[in-house]
Amino acid sequence: MTHEDRHGSRRLSTLTYHYRSSPSPLPPPPLSSAMAVDDDRSRSSDALAQFHSLVEDADRKFALVRDLPLCARGPLHLLYFRKAFKSYTRLWRFQQRRRRELVAEGLCRWEIGEVAYRIGQLFYCQYQRTSETRFLVEAYVFYEAIVSRGYFEAVKGSTAPAPDLRLKYKELRFLVRFLIVAFLLNRNDEVKQISDRFRSLVEESKAAFPAMNFKEWKQVIQESARFLKADALIQIARPLRYNILFDAHQSSFSCISRFHSTRVLRLKDALLTSYHRNEIKLAELTLDTFRMLQCLEWEPNGFFKQNPIQEQCAKSSGEQNEASGLIDINVAADMTDPDAPPNPRKAVIYRPSVSHLIAVIATIWEELSADEIMLIYISASGKTDSNVTLQNNGFQRSLNSSKVNHTPHAPWKRKTQLYPPLDDDNVNSTANLGTCLCLGSQGNGDSNNLYPEDLVPFTRKPLFIILDGDNSQSFKAERGEASALLLSHEKPVSVSDTDVSFGGSQFTHFLTSPLHAFFQLVGLSSGIDSDLYNDAESLLSSGLAEWEVTLCTSNSLSQVWAQVLTDPFLRRLIVR
Repeated sequence: MTHEDRHGSRRLSTLTYHYRSSPSPLPPPPLSSAMAVDDDRSRSSDALAQFHSLVEDADRKFALVRDLPLCARGPLHLLYFRKAFKSYTRLWRFQQRRRRELVAEGLCRWEIGEVAYRIGQLFYCQYQRTSETRFLVEAYVFYEAIVSRGYFEAVKGSTAPAPDLRLKYKELRFLVRFLIVAFLLNRNDEVKQISDRFRSLVEESKAAFPAMNFKEWKQVIQESARFLKADALIQIARPLRYNILFDAHQSSFSCISRFHSTRVLRLKDALLTSYHRNEIKLAELTLDTFRMLQCLEWEPNGFFKQNPIQEQCAKSSGEQNEASGLIDINVAADMTDPDAPPNPRKAVIYRPSVSHLIAVIATIWEELSADEIMLIYISASGKTDSNVTLQNNGFQRSLNSSKVNHTPHAPWKRKTQLYPPLDDDNVNSTANLGTCLCLGSQGNGDSNNLYPEDLVPFTRKPLFIILDGDNSQSFKAERGEASALLLSHEKPVSVSDTDVSFGGSQFTHFLTSPLHAFFQLVGLSSGIDSDLYNDAESLLSSGLAEWEVTLCTSNSLSQVWAQVLTDPFLRRLIVR
């Protein structure tokens, strides 16, 4: 036995002797206390396992909602959404109740942030399908809480390992989504803050992972900068949404009421898409579709003030610990306007093929009732193809001859057509046929070309078509039932593609924000005095009000327009 062993044995015997010879020995720890510690550890372990199980279940239900087409709005979509929302509500409340146990077992802050991000994304998906602004606000509340509490950021003084590339990608994707939501809610201050945070995060990620290529994220930085610059050229301009205080002209109310004695149509659905080379966009939202999307929504009174969200967030962070994870999922109920009418549903499609576009139109068109109308907005460059003219001459003549004695049985039949029948000279003209709108790269042949006759089958129901392109005038040759058409002017020689890539399409800009578009056209995009702008706004408003009265009192107004003038969104577009 070594000296150390003898010394250790002597110490052990001494400790044993003192324990045995002590007149009042200490009792051993109770068995119940040890069992309680084991039970706590078991409960914590069970809580973490249950948390991960709830996450997997909620993610499966979320995937079902996410993978549904944007135009899917039937019972199946509602069923999937309710199941996903119920699962995430259960998950969120579970982590609130068991937070201490979960953290003790190693739950990371970014895992809570990812759950909050998925809930916000679920609300955003619901907004895309229903156009109800309250879902957009709910998404904003969750996204703002993620940023304010730094769920994806490293905790100061933490001994956590080096940054994870996967976690960086999660935060980058989240910030892009948050940026889009902030743009849609016109939160300009937050947009700048999010953009700055996104830019700094990309730089941090490049420094931490020099071997990785962050080219796509650098492109998002450039896109957001261009989008913000084009959208905020005039900071004092009011939002594009329909504001009952500014856009409803009382002088025309009595004139509009006369149309209610006959059958009228209500805007129910809208399909929005655009394609231009180098067009301004953010992710899959182009500037043109963004403007048109906002133009087809109501502006609730007092809805977009800065105070409600900030006060709620300050109250939430003040009442709860930073790591509590408590987010009021019903906070947006106090920020919505219950008196606002429902927004028209909108399907925003990013660079679809023509076949996909027609399929979506057909899906939405099929759901229209007798008193509803669908809006189709397409902004795209034009293309002239003389070969198509020769191929379609026979098709067009057959349409003309078949319509001579044709009386449709559809209940929405118009009394007059918007455009007179075309003669043979017009039929053979390349100005009317053989031209199209190009929805993609011109190197792919006709697969990306949309021709006037592609829309003919859908004219059996009411359509309100807005075409913004240098060949949009060719769609006057559309020979189906008369539809309401708003066609852009032919592009002047002085207008180049760089103008579209700088400030968006001019025609769409005038439809959605005419005064803003005028100032940009004459080169007064910045530095405008607020009094001058307000005077110009009043002058424009009075002029539009007079034109609205003139239009509504016209005795020669086509029934095509008379049936849609009662809808406030369509009336505003027509008058502009």
